[in-house]
Amino acid sequence: MLRLFALVGMTLFFATPDAIAQQSAAAPALGAPKSGGVLRITHRDSPANMSIHEEGTISVVLPMMGVFNNLVMFDQHKPQNTMDGIVPDLATSWKWSEDGKTLTFELRKGVTWHDGKPFTAADVKCTWDLLADKGPEKFRVNSRRGWWANVESVTATSDTEAVFNLKAPQPAILSLIASGFTPVYPCHVPPAQMRQAPIGTGPFKFVEYQKNQQIKVTRNPNYWKPGLPYLDGIEYTIIPNRSTAILAFVSGNFDMFFPYELTVPLVADVKSQMPDAVCDISPMNVAANILMNPVPPFDKLDIRRAVAMTLDRRAFIDILTQGKGDIGAAMQPGPEGVWGLPEAMLKELPGYGDVAKGREKARVIMSAAGYSAAKPLKIKLSTRNIPTYRDASVILISQLKEIFIEADLDLVETAIWVPKLIRREYQMGLSQVGNGVDDPDQNFWENYSCGGRTYMDYCNKDLDAMIARQSAEKDQAKRKELVWQIDRKLTDEAVRPMIYFMRGGTCWRPKVKNMTIMANSIFNGWRLEDVWLEK
Repeated sequence: MLRLFALVGMTLFFATPDAIAQQSAAAPALGAPKSGGVLRITHRDSPANMSIHEEGTISVVLPMMGVFNNLVMFDQHKPQNTMDGIVPDLATSWKWSEDGKTLTFELRKGVTWHDGKPFTAADVKCTWDLLADKGPEKFRVNSRRGWWANVESVTATSDTEAVFNLKAPQPAILSLIASGFTPVYPCHVPPAQMRQAPIGTGPFKFVEYQKNQQIKVTRNPNYWKPGLPYLDGIEYTIIPNRSTAILAFVSGNFDMFFPYELTVPLVADVKSQMPDAVCDISPMNVAANILMNPVPPFDKLDIRRAVAMTLDRRAFIDILTQGKGDIGAAMQPGPEGVWGLPEAMLKELPGYGDVAKGREKARVIMSAAGYSAAKPLKIKLSTRNIPTYRDASVILISQLKEIFIEADLDLVETAIWVPKLIRREYQMGLSQVGNGVDDPDQNFWENYSCGGRTYMDYCNKDLDAMIARQSAEKDQAKRKELVWQIDRKLTDEAVRPMIYFMRGGTCWRPKVKNMTIMANSIFNGWRLEDVWLEK
């Protein structure tokens, strides 16, 4: 089913009664929940490790989100993540100081880690000290350090109170804390162990990860939410070949296909073979985009703009998603996305107007740089070796030929894809940027600020100042105007040109109940504590 969601107003949620923490146990009107059974899900690849804080992929967040809890989280049954959809988790309530620079969380009592040790505010402090690279322990890869640049410190004023001290007001930091990327880690377990055998407070306990085989979690009998989870466990079987995974699903070996991994045509194929399957095609807030290592010739703005101007974005959408994808810039377009540029503004930017005229201008630029059909620029186009990356790369290679760029495809396995980008071991890359939260504070600080994860060494101090201004702005209309200014500047300078925003499908058997698929982030809906199997 295709779904559209109305734009939801952004309101700041100051505090919530403790009783709301139990709301997920009250499932929608689907019949009485049933306890028991193991949910079987296909998995697309072998991630490098099991530590959410050190990885940037749904391949880890999907199986591991249920192992942990956050301080707060997005309501697991509201498809559009917004500020007014944030509910308590390990925190029972929260409040802001008058100056907006202090955020205090009251924590839940009686919660224990899976190894029986008590959860306290010290664990909250340890988690954010790790994220800030403070203290003796370090993450091997700190994927989201940029999210917390505005956090001066986190203090544990008692076992049940944690205080975030901010450098400047940042109302939207609650959205970052609510992301599936932001679980609380235990103080007493080192990061190395969390990569291999993570310990959390969540509804499921980690059992094992066997590379190229499976990931298993089992029910936490001591979960702090009485009666949850309903499932006895979840098993993820790693099947990199998508056709093989589809065959196994329709043959009855699995209850659910890996979320968002089915293309629009493949959803139709699954439905033709299995008419009773429940299928969903949703926006993902994941955009295929182009990375250009800023060494010659991509250190020149004109060359980067030429690459942006050759893009026929509608062709990607028509070929890969049967017209169901979306065109946008740095922020996800509406109505699912809250902050995206209006279409009229997009058309004024390089690569978003008339494709033929754009390519004419791009060829003039490339010719001036000494390239031609007889003397093309020869490069390697690197991409992650999974279907959604490969498919888009083939189309991009054909479109680059229009402006005298001849690219050979370089396929990179998942475990080394991000490390290669971090080390700048590529010329041009087709990547996907998946936003953990549909909020500028996440996307801009992480992907475009000085020291962020542009993978292109982009740094503009003036832009950083604009990002800081929008972050502190309480008036949402004024904030949106600032966000649009930033988005236009990034697009004009061809910083990670967005190709198209993807829509992805998944299917599950009718016996899987209470499953909700999110529409503006693929990372935030996988607690799965109140999903059950109809027997």
